[in-house]
Amino acid sequence: MELQKTEYDAVVIGSGPNGLAAAILLQQNGLSVLLLEGKDKIGGGLSTEELTLPGFKHDVCSAIHPMAAGSPFFQSLPLHEHGLEYIYPDVAAAHPFDNGTAALLKRSLTETAALLGKDQDVYLDLVQPLVQSWPGIVDDVLAPLHFPKHPIDMAKFGLNAITSATYLAKRFKTEAGKGLFAGMAAHSIQPLSNLSTSAIALVLMANGHLKGWPVPKGGSNQIAQALASYFVSIGGEIETGRYISSLHQLPSAKAVLFDVTPQQLLTIAGHQFSAIYKWQLERYRYGMGVFKIDWALDDAIPFTASGASAAGTVHIGGALQEIVQNEKETAGGKHPDKPFVLLAQQSLFDDTRAPKGKHTAWAYCHVPNGSYKDMTEIIERQVERFAPGFRERILGRHTFNTRQLESYNPNFIGGDINGGIIDLAQLFTRPALRSSPYRTSAKGLYICSSSTPPGGGVHGMCGYHSAKQALKDVFNISIK
Repeated sequence: MELQKTEYDAVVIGSGPNGLAAAILLQQNGLSVLLLEGKDKIGGGLSTEELTLPGFKHDVCSAIHPMAAGSPFFQSLPLHEHGLEYIYPDVAAAHPFDNGTAALLKRSLTETAALLGKDQDVYLDLVQPLVQSWPGIVDDVLAPLHFPKHPIDMAKFGLNAITSATYLAKRFKTEAGKGLFAGMAAHSIQPLSNLSTSAIALVLMANGHLKGWPVPKGGSNQIAQALASYFVSIGGEIETGRYISSLHQLPSAKAVLFDVTPQQLLTIAGHQFSAIYKWQLERYRYGMGVFKIDWALDDAIPFTASGASAAGTVHIGGALQEIVQNEKETAGGKHPDKPFVLLAQQSLFDDTRAPKGKHTAWAYCHVPNGSYKDMTEIIERQVERFAPGFRERILGRHTFNTRQLESYNPNFIGGDINGGIIDLAQLFTRPALRSSPYRTSAKGLYICSSSTPPGGGVHGMCGYHSAKQALKDVFNISIK
């Protein structure tokens, strides 16, 4: 696409969900906005391709989208009018065990609790208050540190969220309850003994009951396409195939927002920053990486536990202690023989993903940052453990190690899909300790990636808040 202008009010670098959200909010407020993407197509991690065999559509990065469905900003947009359709599995997530049973996260809160037997009341006491208060606190949770609108509800959430998953899991009496919670907490991509690892588990479970864990019909790229379509419909401009490595490559603009992590930001604009800001960015810490596999399958995965065969997402890792130990080892630089595996079965619910009668599956495990180790055999052995006969159904596979993932999406430094570790030490200082985490030390330059609050996930709230800050600082426009 050939640009019609050489000057814009704002330029956004990167078309992941945060870049798209930032561009949309700026454009909604009457600015002229250009969105630049280095690849030939928009979306960043929101990508769907035929990675294995013709007709098999695989989500290259993100796959299941509870946070997109629950995003306050995305919900405010008419994305359904731009082709986005979500499909909601009744079983959002399953956690199988070696005895052939599985703990299930279902849309119904009471049904999920009842399935946990002796842990029914424990689950209700832990999750029901958050489900009830979440609509009132979601804007505060998915935002930078500030005084909340509902301080009492936020405090109640915070008291549980700040604890380690290993501590909060002690409330459960059964292996099913403990395992279900551990699998949710493992999405934090850090040792479960770390403080604040309970937060992601609580948020994912609450969103599962409020919004479900949906699959975008046709692939995750449909989220990006809908956001881009809406952006263009309100006057925004997009240029793809334009990789930015220097500020000199940009057209004139009053504000520039970067959907990149600190490492790339330093390369592009480091010479503009103060010594203290550069010092902080240089010490920004990235977390564990992932090794990812996509499969083309002759049939659905034959899980022993029937509940797992009906789930959009399956957490493969066994009992609590096994998950805790393996995540600890991975964070310490090892490759465990039984890693925690996150697996998605989109084609069970979306028949556009594979030829008739065939299926796709998507999975990854955590590995040390920058790992080159091929985890294919280990991951497939873990799936086979809970689904005997799985390997016989594999028609084709495609793998990504951490370096290949980073090559595909430069924001995935060393395979870190969260834009940096979100442990307690970095929870409130992403990407640097400043009055606003989105402002850089250079006037008019902002960071809007998952390296800013509230962190990783397809919700666009990092981009929203960054654009909100730029609107206030540069254009004197305040958004409530």
